[in-house]
Amino acid sequence: MDSIAFRVPKTAELVAHRLRRQIISGELSEGDVLPSEAALTEQFGISRPTLREAFRVLEAEQLISVRRGAHGGAHVHAPNPDVAARYAGLVLEHQGISLADVYAARVMLESPCAAQLARRRTADDLAQLWHSVEDGEAFAGDRHRLIRHHTEFHALVVRLAGNHTVVLLSSMLRHIIDTANVRRVEHDARGPATDHAFEHGGRAHRRLVTYIDERDDVRAGALWAKHLAEANDFLLDLPTATTILDLLD
Repeated sequence: MDSIAFRVPKTAELVAHRLRRQIISGELSEGDVLPSEAALTEQFGISRPTLREAFRVLEAEQLISVRRGAHGGAHVHAPNPDVAARYAGLVLEHQGISLADVYAARVMLESPCAAQLARRRTADDLAQLWHSVEDGEAFAGDRHRLIRHHTEFHALVVRLAGNHTVVLLSSMLRHIIDTANVRRVEHDARGPATDHAFEHGGRAHRRLVTYIDERDDVRAGALWAKHLAEANDFLLDLPTATTILDLLD
């Protein structure tokens, strides 16, 4: 039987793991300052260079920030979903993933959320949804506010559906789709296509909330899948933008 070689973690990695667990478990909270270098080296029985290497690992994960001066030290940061979202975007960009692939993923994530929300919605959910719809209708003609509003409405539907993992996965796609939204509107700065898309989207939002209000999960899911597919076709009409990396040019 072939032997399996196991990699022994470096001491700095073990220290970083210990501190990371304290942050994730809540033992260390946002804004806390870690003990001094002298105290930590004594606690872990390590050298200063080893501790600083552990700090660099945690800084790269944005779980701490090291400040110098009178109020310096290693300050703790709670895990931030935005960090995961940005990194996921970098991975997709590096792999040359197409925009069509990203938009298809959005349909897979959001459509079941609309159906789920129709089944489990509360009075407070409905109040938030109707308020968002009315806000969007009040922004008519203001394209930049409408871009933000439409993105926020989609995020609201996902969040109210109640699955935290799906919320995180959806947020990983948002900054890519937000960039595409802005580019598409800028390209059609004077044309009627974008205004028509906003009007059509606003009507879809109102109809979706009506189905959610009626607890009609079948129609809610089908409508949202259709709306997203149409929105995807509109966004994919961007000239010269076929991959995520194209959006950064």
